[in-house]
Amino acid sequence: MREYHAKAIRNVAVLGHLGSGKTSLIESFLYMGGAIEKKGEVEKKNTVGDYTVEEQSKQITLKASLMSIEWNGYKINFLDTPGNEEFIGEVEGVLSAVKGAILVIDASKGIEVGTERCWEELRKRNIPTIIFINKMDKENIKYDDLIEDLKTKFGKRVAPFCYPLGKQDSFDGVALVVERKARIYKDGICVDAEIYQDKMAKVDELYELICEAVAETSEELLDKYISGEPLAEEEVKSGLRVGVLAGDIYPIFCGSGLKNISVQSLLNMVIDYMPSPADLKPKLGKNPTTNEAVYKQTTDTDPLSCYVFKTIVDPFVGTINLFKIYSGTIRAGQEVYIPNLDTTVKITQLFSMRGKTQLPVDVGYAGDILAISKITELATGFTFCDKKSPVIFELPVYPTATFFLAIKPKQKQDEEKISIALQKIAQEDKTFETKRNPETAQLLIGGQGITHITHILDKLRNAYKVDVDTEEPRIVYRETIRGRTDEKGAHGRHKKQSGGAGQFGEVWIRFEPSQNDFEFHEEVFGGAVPKNYFPAVEKGVQKALEKGPLAGFPVIGVKATLTDGSYHEVDSNEISFVLAAGLAWQEACKVVKPTILEPIMELEVTVKNEYVGAVMGDISKRRGRILGQKEIEGEKTVITIEVPESEITKYNTELKAMTQASGRFTRKFLRYDITPEDKIKRIIEEYKK
Repeated sequence: MREYHAKAIRNVAVLGHLGSGKTSLIESFLYMGGAIEKKGEVEKKNTVGDYTVEEQSKQITLKASLMSIEWNGYKINFLDTPGNEEFIGEVEGVLSAVKGAILVIDASKGIEVGTERCWEELRKRNIPTIIFINKMDKENIKYDDLIEDLKTKFGKRVAPFCYPLGKQDSFDGVALVVERKARIYKDGICVDAEIYQDKMAKVDELYELICEAVAETSEELLDKYISGEPLAEEEVKSGLRVGVLAGDIYPIFCGSGLKNISVQSLLNMVIDYMPSPADLKPKLGKNPTTNEAVYKQTTDTDPLSCYVFKTIVDPFVGTINLFKIYSGTIRAGQEVYIPNLDTTVKITQLFSMRGKTQLPVDVGYAGDILAISKITELATGFTFCDKKSPVIFELPVYPTATFFLAIKPKQKQDEEKISIALQKIAQEDKTFETKRNPETAQLLIGGQGITHITHILDKLRNAYKVDVDTEEPRIVYRETIRGRTDEKGAHGRHKKQSGGAGQFGEVWIRFEPSQNDFEFHEEVFGGAVPKNYFPAVEKGVQKALEKGPLAGFPVIGVKATLTDGSYHEVDSNEISFVLAAGLAWQEACKVVKPTILEPIMELEVTVKNEYVGAVMGDISKRRGRILGQKEIEGEKTVITIEVPESEITKYNTELKAMTQASGRFTRKFLRYDITPEDKIKRIIEEYKK
């Protein structure tokens, strides 16, 4: 692959709902660009992008991949992304590195849930976007209705740049609105032709709308348009580019990725209307030493600065990091500084990628997206740069896990292999979490939903050769007390005499509820218990509270006050008072009314306004409480809720069912609260098994 500078580079994310045809479209890009001799097919499991065992078996994209092609003297770095929203982490990483996108829509299905989610993510970041309506060769396509639907849901700034010619099997091309000519595709050959007479009126109508939009991009063009003077084709194209880059115009194009119809034209649109890295504003970072703002220009002459937006861990190849060069140049053999770790490493290999194929590169220039391998110090979100000009770029915010599953190895000897595998998976996936719960002795893995977690389990089996059993995570409860002892407190007396030195310690401890997890006080008079034994008494109480009297959960919310006691000058020691304090707690449990506390979670649920009533009604059935709600852009509402964790173990799946897969939520621990009496008996029975 030849060398490319910023003005000849385009970095473009390809997004869309699951099944919209992104993988097939990119396969067409590769074929048209001469990168492959024959197109692969998803059904035949031989596409360049979907190369992992998991992707081929499920026939869906599960990870972001870099697809670099050369087209008419330009290099286009396409970044394919998964269509399933549970893999949002892959999309977040890609969108942190690009400023251009193609949003793919299945013409036969229209605007789907995933389409809307991708559009939201793109608009949140103000990324210039081409909307590509794919699968125009399918049955029952209503193109005009879909355009109106796009205008209704995405706004008036969407603008058709073409009009389809023919339907279903006879769909063979498009009328290009700006160029005012047809482009027909037959037997793999693209030819220019006259626009069919019956389509000319529609093309004229669309052209007028485009000219109107272009005129608003500059005063000079506006004056010319108002005076009735026609705009030249180059003026229209130039104005469109300005409008697209500014986010004032979102081009709509249509075709069939499977049949290569409009693919060449779409590639030309990417060159004409997507930004080059040189068009972008300077990248904001900060100096890790002074914390001052640092701006990096996308030029080869600025000091080197690069950002790792994706890490791939291959059990055989090792670690591969995809990165964006924000400034400067980089070569194989060059030493770079990693400010996140305050360390220097040497770049041994430098390459571009097409799926899993590595394309060696001698030098990378500002604006390009490349890859390096076998540098274990680097990870997603890290910056590497010139040591004389240190900078750190901000990490995107990744969603936290909302669905958890407990796993354990089928073979006990696989425990260490599982631990290593999970660490490597977490390196690749910033939305994946793993934690061991010492109280339930469960190893938990967390993700964005059942599909995401199933993918993790498949990867453990296929890539790391370990099989696991799964079970539901057990809720981590606490115990507390609602009553108190009398003023003097509960009595604990430990005495042991078996020849030689004995053991003796005696205490009275008052137990009562507290707002804090644990408090210890003393009100001892006259030296009944020497001060040097107070820590032993406190330690004894804390040790006793580690396992509650009802189901063995840790006890919190307890105030313990040592009120009295006695000791023996010879036989008393620390262990005696530790044991005496434990006996006092056992005595106190008869009167302090122990009960169970359940974890309460705070959820932020984002749903379309039409589902607000259903969600709020459902939450009340789960013993939840609405803390607040606010409407946000896109006719959606964010509802803040507190609800017991035991009521939302499957909420990820249930919310999707309630909202036709459009609802999503985040969760975090809030506090512990009293468990209703009718549920306590079941909890005790379950945990005492």
